[in-house]
Amino acid sequence: MMQMENLKEALRFICSSDFWRMALFWNTALVYSYFQLHKRRIFGPKSSPCSNHSWNTSHRPLCVITGATSGLGKATAFALSRKGFYVVLVGRSSQLLSKTLSEIKKQNEDAQLKAFQVDLSSFQSVFKFKDSLEQWLLESDLHSSIQILVNNAGIMATSSRPTIQGFDRMIATNYVGAFSLTKLLLPLLRNSPVPSRVVNVTSFTHRSVFAARFDKDSVTGVNFSRPNKYPCTRIYQYSKLCILLFSYELHRQLRLTDDSHHVSVVAVDPGAVETNIMHELPSYIQVMAFISLKILRLMQSSEDAAESVIDAALAPPEVSGKYYFGGRGRTIESSAISRDPKLAKELWDTSCHIYDELQVIWKPNKWAEDYK
Repeated sequence: MMQMENLKEALRFICSSDFWRMALFWNTALVYSYFQLHKRRIFGPKSSPCSNHSWNTSHRPLCVITGATSGLGKATAFALSRKGFYVVLVGRSSQLLSKTLSEIKKQNEDAQLKAFQVDLSSFQSVFKFKDSLEQWLLESDLHSSIQILVNNAGIMATSSRPTIQGFDRMIATNYVGAFSLTKLLLPLLRNSPVPSRVVNVTSFTHRSVFAARFDKDSVTGVNFSRPNKYPCTRIYQYSKLCILLFSYELHRQLRLTDDSHHVSVVAVDPGAVETNIMHELPSYIQVMAFISLKILRLMQSSEDAAESVIDAALAPPEVSGKYYFGGRGRTIESSAISRDPKLAKELWDTSCHIYDELQVIWKPNKWAEDYK
């Protein structure tokens, strides 16, 4: 009976626009990204991959990784802990955070780790994390700075679950939360005694967006709401376009005030990765997607995909503003719409407006709590 229900659910999904967007547009976008990679290798200038940046600092460098309890984020946490970083794991589940800490410690007894439970779809949770992180750095006698921030957390929801603020939860997690966290942690990144970096994890799915608006209702997901059908694939690819536009605009904004690349920004697309991000989709669809991509040799393990994130995180400061894809420190061009500076500035202004509004709402509540 359960098997029959799963099959019916899969058939319903196959008849939806979401399935065909994934099957046609997303797969085409992925293949095109690899085509760009190989075209550049054959016809582009011969250049060796960038060497890793060395952290000449008297203290252990510190990195913050969101979505660190599974998949790509977890694999990145393992890898950076092995490279000597003090790794701050950020995740929604305290149970999964504890499990991840234990697993890393089991493999690397010398790993320096700290975990914080944070819901990136909640600005209140993000704001509290910033305060808790600063307090922990002070109490631990660590330098009040961050060397790497990896904005990796992301979800693919298949139903509408608005946040307290009325935002779409997928956009709030995948973009608004990352934007807010980066803005809040910029002082700690700037305070680093060595060049620091923001790494934004995006996706080839952004190539499936050919036109987009970046007013408040769009950026918060209100414009995507439908009475009968939740357009999960449209929202997901839009959120990944937003994080990419944000990466380029943050790079430009930082260069306006500091041309030394002290705080650099890169976007990284790990490609198709075997994680649980599609766990809300029908099980038959998940299996079909994984098998087809494996046959095409386009599906990677989390550990292999994490190498792309590590390359982006440890590349020299001069590579700020680049789009990493394909591992081994290689970069390609993202879509034309993602490289439009006018759209990036429009998204930046709207996001800053949303951020300022959320701060106004949150701060009075915080003061009231402190007074109690």
